Amino acid sequence: MALDQIDCAILGELIARPRAGVRDYARTLGLARGTVQARLDRLTAQGVIDDYAPQLNHSALGFPVLAFIHIQLQQGSLETFTRDLATLAQVVEAHSVTGDADVLCRVVARDNRDLEAVIQNILDLGGVVRTRSEIALTERVPRRDGALLEELAPGAPSSARAGFATR
Repeated sequence: MALDQIDCAILGELIARPRAGVRDYARTLGLARGTVQARLDRLTAQGVIDDYAPQLNHSALGFPVLAFIHIQLQQGSLETFTRDLATLAQVVEAHSVTGDADVLCRVVARDNRDLEAVIQNILDLGGVVRTRSEIALTERVPRRDGALLEELAPGAPSSARAGFATR
């Protein structure tokens, strides 16, 4: 989907100030409130905006350990494994991947002992040939979408561009 400079400016405001309202975005960007609302509705309907839910800080919730688990599966077990994997609360994200592993999971844990239990729970799901785990030490580049908007709309208004790089 092609985004124009106005779409990117609105998305930049949404990223920079997620709790502000449509009226505030319109005022900042010099657009009509109805224009901003219509654009947000269209971007949501087209799947550009996935969700308006907050991103939770797992560490603040008591899960300070972040790990990535590479999982190699037996042939033909991906669908069943994925369905069962989704029942484990501490698996916060999982993707089918290329390379030596079949699935890459992002998991959170209370401590290393808890991480070991999470890994054991994954092994118990069945169909697992082997796992390889990596514990994240320090987040170097937090999740951010603003840089993508800069790529899409280099001529966006400067007020929106200021917020692009922050998230």
